[in-house]
This record gives sequence, structure tokens and C-alpha cells, in this order.
Amino acid sequence: MNKIRFEQAQELIKKAGQGKAGSEKLNPPHEGTINSLAYAEILKSIIETEEFIYSSRPTHKLLQEEAEEFCGRLVDIRNKIDAILVEFGVLEKEDVEEEVGKLSERFVVLTTKGNFKKILNRWGVEPQRIVVAGVPLVAEDMKILNPKIPESALEPIKKKISHVKNDINRKREQLGAQEILVVVENDKSGELLAKRAVELYQAKVMKRDNLKDVDVLEFRKILEE
Repeated sequence: MNKIRFEQAQELIKKAGQGKAGSEKLNPPHEGTINSLAYAEILKSIIETEEFIYSSRPTHKLLQEEAEEFCGRLVDIRNKIDAILVEFGVLEKEDVEEEVGKLSERFVVLTTKGNFKKILNRWGVEPQRIVVAGVPLVAEDMKILNPKIPESALEPIKKKISHVKNDINRKREQLGAQEILVVVENDKSGELLAKRAVELYQAKVMKRDNLKDVDVLEFRKILEE
């Protein structure tokens, strides 16, 4: 790793850790063990965020989708830093995201968009538990979403559906997840995905008008039900 970039990453970690002092009590550190793998992931993640600096030159202005991705990565980094600080007793707080992570262990979470996956991840759901279904679970539902779709276009969609279902089954087996949770917005694609998931997997469903407006505490309640 380039020495200068390594030092820059360390400085960013230091600043990120200081940035939360206003909302949380910081205690003197006690003895603990460094999670070297987590620390290495933090450094790697920070360096990866440099792409936003280069790609946004000269203004460094980010559009909405780019801003969401950039901030999502920073939040992920912050959560990893928090975990290390908790190990050394510097932070003591109610970690709702950690609770969500534990509560979601019985689920594979199914959603419709990559942006929704980022929201779920910020709430505390492990990325490997999330399946983004860019297509309905039944090919004929594409005709509802797009009445003008030709029959010839349904064949490749059927293959994509097969991949999604295989991904769901593989994750259920590998992760020991007993249930499927569908998290979508109240639009046609979300409604169709939720309906079919209930039919096929007896899935639990969370539908909201705008997932960005959902508080992590509300999502925790859904997991606890």
C-alpha cells in the first residue's frame, strides 16, 4: 500500500472517530484486543472512497445517487470504527444497528432496488443476507409492469428470475435463514414482488411509501414482530 495513502486513511479514521463525540459519551480506553481484520477493512474502504474525490473533480459536487453511495460507505466505515472503540470501552451506547443485525439473522431480505439494499445495510442488515430482485418472481408479472413487452423478451427474464430464486435458496441454506422478509416501497413492482414472495415463501412484508423516511427503530420493530 502506498505510504502516503496509508497515512491519509489513518488520519480520516481519526477524524471520523472524533466526529461523533458530540452525540455520545467518550470514555477513557481500557485494555482490549484490536480486530486487525476489521481495521484492515476500514483502511481499504476509506481508500476506495477516494474514487469519489477523483471522479467529482474539479467541483467535488456529488449528485443524489452518488451522494447516497458515498455517504453509505462512510456510514459503513463509521460503524466499523465504532465497533473497535466499543471493544476498548471508549463508546458505550445503545447500538440499534447491532440489534438489527442480530434480529435479521433469521431472514433473507428481498427488495427491488440497489438503493434499497444500501438503506438496509445502513440499518444493520448484513449485505450477504440481501437479495435485490430486479425482476418479478413470476415472468407473467412483467406484463403488468410493462403491458407492451413482447413475448420474446420474457425468456431472458425467466432466466433472471431463476437466478434470483436460486440466490434466495442458496442464501437460506448457507445462512440458516428460516424466513423471507420483503422490504419495498408502495409501487407496482414492490407490490408484485411482495405478493409473489408471500405465495412462494410465506414471506413477511414491509411496504412503505418512501424507505428513506423509515427510521431504523421502526425497522427493528418489524423484525421483532
